[in-house]
Amino acid sequence: MNTVLYVDDAKSMRKLVELVLSKEFELTMAENGQQAYEIIEKQQFDAIISDINMPVMNGLQLLEKIRENESSKFTPVLMMTTEASDEMKAEGKRLGATGWIVKPFDPEKLPSIIRRVI
Repeated sequence: MNTVLYVDDAKSMRKLVELVLSKEFELTMAENGQQAYEIIEKQQFDAIISDINMPVMNGLQLLEKIRENESSKFTPVLMMTTEASDEMKAEGKRLGATGWIVKPFDPEKLPSIIRRVI
């Protein structure tokens, strides 16, 4: 079973993503970028999905650290956020985001998006 790390400070989003993905993927959750990075240092994932606006360490800061880390620099990272501006997407792309999913997301399409990037 493929492993996915989902990072979001909103408990309701973590619950929703768990409902949508847990049947098909081994899912690990984190509440912010710092917590996620601590997990990434100990475990490899097939894909990472991260919100952007979070306390402690935001998603773009996390993305930058993921790309600097030898063991995770090639892991697909999808940014799932309410941020839809061209500037924000360009910054995500510059930092190495694999893709961009705007919230609210389509629960039926999310698993296939993940399968595609893995």
